Parts: sequence; C-alpha cells; structure tokens
Amino acid sequence: MRIALWLFTFTLMFALTLSTGPVSNAAEESHLDALKRFSQVLDIVESSYVEDISRTQLIEDSIKGMLEQLDPHSAYLTAQDFQDMQESTSGKFSGIGIEISMDNGRLVVVSPIEDTPAYKAGLQAGDFILEIDGESTEGMSLTDAVDHIRGEKGTSVTLTILHRDSNRPDEVEITRGTIPIISVKTEELDEGYLYVRLTRFNEDTTRDLHDKINEYRSKHELKGVVLDLRNNPGGLLDQAVQVSDTFLSDGLLVYIQGKGGMGRRDFLARKQDTDVNAPLVVLVNAGSASASEIVAGALQDHKRGLLLGERSFGKGSVQQIIPLPDGAGIKLTTALYYTPSGRSIQAEGIVPDLEIPFAPSKMDAEADALRGMTLREKDLSGHLENANGDAPRRAKKETESKAAEMLAKDNQLRLALEMVRKLPRITQIH
Repeated sequence: MRIALWLFTFTLMFALTLSTGPVSNAAEESHLDALKRFSQVLDIVESSYVEDISRTQLIEDSIKGMLEQLDPHSAYLTAQDFQDMQESTSGKFSGIGIEISMDNGRLVVVSPIEDTPAYKAGLQAGDFILEIDGESTEGMSLTDAVDHIRGEKGTSVTLTILHRDSNRPDEVEITRGTIPIISVKTEELDEGYLYVRLTRFNEDTTRDLHDKINEYRSKHELKGVVLDLRNNPGGLLDQAVQVSDTFLSDGLLVYIQGKGGMGRRDFLARKQDTDVNAPLVVLVNAGSASASEIVAGALQDHKRGLLLGERSFGKGSVQQIIPLPDGAGIKLTTALYYTPSGRSIQAEGIVPDLEIPFAPSKMDAEADALRGMTLREKDLSGHLENANGDAPRRAKKETESKAAEMLAKDNQLRLALEMVRKLPRITQIH
C-alpha cells in the first residue's frame, strides 16, 4: 500500500508499518460492543429515517464524521477528492485558489494562492467564510466546503466573507478559473539583492528555486536574498526540507514524531553545489503555514536568516494520505513536526525575530512613506545616471519599475531589503 504524508498538502511516499500487540478479552469485548451499537444505529436509521438512504451512503457518511471529529485536517476523500488533491501539487486544477481550514467549527481562509481568482477578489488569510452560494457553512464539513467551492472553469461561486478587521460580512462573487501551480517567483530589488517569493511547496519548487537563483548568479554577484513565505499555505514536506537545505549545509532541519513519542524521523541538511550562503531575510505572516513554517523554523533555529513580519499560522501536524481500494482515501493526522531546537509550533506558530505588522499603503501616502525610508532612486539597480544613459539601462527600466512598485506598496519588504543590506556576509553555512 502506498501512503502519502502531507503538510497541508504533502505527498512524500513511504511504507507504513502497523504494529499490533495482544488484545485482552476485555478490550475485544469492548470493541465488539461498540461495533454492535454502530450496527444497531445503522439498522434504525436505514429502516426509520424519513427519506430513503442506502446503507453504502450511511457508512460513507459515518466514516466522514468519524475522521472530521478528530481534528481540522483529518478527512475522508472521495475518489474525486483524492484525484483533486494529487493534482493540486503536480499540475493544474479548477477552482478559485484558496487553502481553507476549520477554526472552532468555522470555515477560515488559511491563505489565498497568489494570482488566482480568490487572491484578485481580495480574500485574505484569516477571513471567515460564512456562506457558500447562500448556504451557511455552520456545521459544514471541510470536505463538503471544498466540494461547494470548487467547480468548472468559467462558473461562479458567491462567498459571504467576514474579514478579520470588519464587523459586517461582504458578499463576493468569484469566477472559477484554472489554478496554475507556479510556486517560485523572483525579482531583483537592487543590484545583487534578489527577492524570492514561494507561493506554495509543490513537486517542482526546489528545482525551480535552484534554476532561478543559478540564472541570477550567472549574471550578478548575489549579495543578499529576501525569501518571502507570506501567505504560503504549505505543501510537500520533502520540498520544505530541500528548500531549507538550500540555505543550510549541515544539521537537523526538522523531525516528525508520532503517537507516544514513537516513530521519530529526522531530516538532515547536506552540503551541495546548490547551497546559497548570501545574507538572508525571511518574510512570514499569518498565512504562512505548515511547510512554510518548517523552512522558517529551521532557518531561525540555525540563526541562518532574520525572520521579519508577523506570527505564522501554527499548523504543526503531519497527515498521511492513505489510498483505499475503490479510489477513495483518508487523510489522517499521525504525527507532529518539530523544529531543530525541539519546538512544536502546533497552534503556536513561528514568532519572527522582528514583529512588523503589514501596513497597506494608500496611493496618496506612498510618496511620504518612501521619503521616510533610506531607499532612493540612486539605490535601485540600473538607475539612470545624470547623463544621456544607454541601451542596457533603458532595457532594465521595466524591471526597475516593478521592483519600485513592490517596495512602495509593502512596508515589510522595504524593511527586509534594508535589513539584508546590513547583514554580514557569511563565509560558511551553519
């Protein structure tokens, strides 16, 4: 049987060994009594419920309820759900582009995926979804909510949203689209200083990260990196490990541990040609979850980079995706993960070294905000000299404008650039 571990959406395959010990007669009788009670209730519902419902449906619903009562991340996956989950880390899928979870029975947005319909519609990490197409989400399971929100490209869904900073809900109509899995984006902020945005951790994340950094290093000296993990809902554990390993050459990166402290598994860094030893600032916020927190925690514990932003989401559990013979599957929480220093961030999150709230810029205040920073036109890569200029400078104008726009709108990014400039260049990766 192939089983997948997920950190929010995690597909590292490994063999599951089930250890069984002797069962006492009393325990066996207790198990039989429980099964007998279940069978009795099943018979009563099947024979007396006001509407016809098949035994197959009743049993499937029972499995759903059993798993969903465990925690917000355990769930029963229909064959279609199972297929959708596989697609979400390897290709494309149709939907609006959000990661959701349950918080005390309320449906909450963990993070909108960048450049998707949900992101463009203004959904934010921490938003509560009160209704889907007019149907209340109170009592709705996470799986059912996903089924209601997903749909064919071009169709629309109306969500009633309560933003964190609002007292009244808003209705938002969103047209579903094809959600591309683009996990790595880069932009030069200044000569030698590279902005690296990870939107999620899918099968190609580390490879794409190495490609983009190597491409930049082939033309520039890499003086510093700003690694942006904000609103990154997580993904594959092996990718979180490999991204961490890109900035660390030895030591423990993360470990996972199951019930009763059993089954500990360590993930270690190793020295490799793709290692990056430039000064590093890491951006996190409440939408940084799971695999993002693994990377942030590893870099923070090894004092490899400066963490800046806001406390992360706090999902420190590991799920196994167990396929069933009929094509369905179950997602079951089986372990917690721990940072190198032994911290569990479950329900706690990663606290950044510098807690700096995000302050959205207003168009009429952007100039004043920029005047208060040390960043000036002369600091931007390829800035125009007080002369006639030349073709290479003009060719970089579009890139400069994009970087300047990003910095103008993002106080955390502006501070991250200032800080990475001031960090000492390390001579050896810790």
